[in-house]
Amino acid sequence: MKNKIILYVSAMLLGFSSCQQRLDVQPTQTIDQTTAFNSSKDVEAALIGAYDGLQTDNYSGAFQYTSELLAAVATEVRFGGTFSNLQELYRKELTTINSTAETVWLNSYVVINRVNNVLANIDKVDAAKRNRVEGEARFIRGAVYFELARLYSKQWGEGDNAANPAAPIILTPTTAVTDADKLARNSVAEVYALAIDELTKAEGLLPANNGFYASKTTAAAILSRLYLQQGNFVGARDAANRVITSGKYRLATTFDLAFNSKLTNGGANSPEYVFAIQVNDQDGANSMNTFFGTTIGSIPGTAGRGDIRIQPGFISLYESGDVRGTFFTRAGANTFTNKFLDRFGHVPVVRLAEMILTRAEANLRLSTSLGATPLADVNSIRTRAGAKALTAVDLPAILRERRLELAFEGFALNDIKRTKGTVGTLPYNSPKLILPVPQREIDVNKQLKQNEGY
Repeated sequence: MKNKIILYVSAMLLGFSSCQQRLDVQPTQTIDQTTAFNSSKDVEAALIGAYDGLQTDNYSGAFQYTSELLAAVATEVRFGGTFSNLQELYRKELTTINSTAETVWLNSYVVINRVNNVLANIDKVDAAKRNRVEGEARFIRGAVYFELARLYSKQWGEGDNAANPAAPIILTPTTAVTDADKLARNSVAEVYALAIDELTKAEGLLPANNGFYASKTTAAAILSRLYLQQGNFVGARDAANRVITSGKYRLATTFDLAFNSKLTNGGANSPEYVFAIQVNDQDGANSMNTFFGTTIGSIPGTAGRGDIRIQPGFISLYESGDVRGTFFTRAGANTFTNKFLDRFGHVPVVRLAEMILTRAEANLRLSTSLGATPLADVNSIRTRAGAKALTAVDLPAILRERRLELAFEGFALNDIKRTKGTVGTLPYNSPKLILPVPQREIDVNKQLKQNEGY
């Protein structure tokens, strides 16, 4: 009997041990880094994760609507929503716990960390794909750092670029947070230099054609935008010209076909999209639709909260016959731009129209005609919109055309800053037009210095 009991207990223990082994499964959320990046496919999957991060309310809207709301004046644009974070942006009365400032900062560093993991394991990527993967990763990292510098720091050239703080530069994967990871903010000069280096390398590594992922011309386009923000008109002109003369893009035949890709183009990108965040009914976010769009009963597929409303003061800027001045919808007592009515429309980040206007402005400032004369470039935009062709053009005319063509797409604040304009009574260099470093970040990292005025 004693031997039988011992055997029975032993069997139970063996069975219990076997069950434990079956149940003791490591959760996939905690895969070790050395296991997560074993192959080329693993690294490529991480790169897709970085793109997915760009969709998480960065290039899917937050970068853009932050610029538009901070630049808004009541006679032209009004915010009628209930979100306090967006109200703060619109009123230029931000707090250090503003959730937009927090989310953009956090999402940006999530994307940067994903890119850092890709680049740290680039040697594991198949040789035939390595340049492309590295180029895409560097494009993403350079573009995100550029946006961080524009949103959280002083305009390039305002004071000492080498002393003005921008954002911490982190180029290696963060696997655990220690005191060594609590870094101070790098300077505006350092962050711009990094972004230029990344985008330049990306342009050299990327293929000419890469589907809807970043390509050689995508990197050149963001590089052109960066140079324009710096006032480097030679760099801005040349990079824009590389995009335009690549032959990959053309202006949509009519202005309306440049927007609402699901409604107007069966879900395909517009022919003038140099880069766009891809959205469909299964994946992706379109925050531009969320806040600028509204539901129109007669147009299936439209949606939006209708929070950002366009005022007569802005619409009156368009000339008679310019179809851009009619690209609005009246719903109840409010008027909305038609650019973002499409719930599942792709979010344009760079359009060919921007590159044409950048080349026109840079050529005019430099008294050159690389690619085309400034007048020819401006008229190519105007005639597509049905506006009367100009017989001569000067800088105010080009800047006005830029404002009308690119309205509500995220250019408003950055153009005001680089041209030293005003937002109402606020000068371009007002601290109220710079996002605060999130308080939660400062609370855990005493190395971070808060922006002036907060």
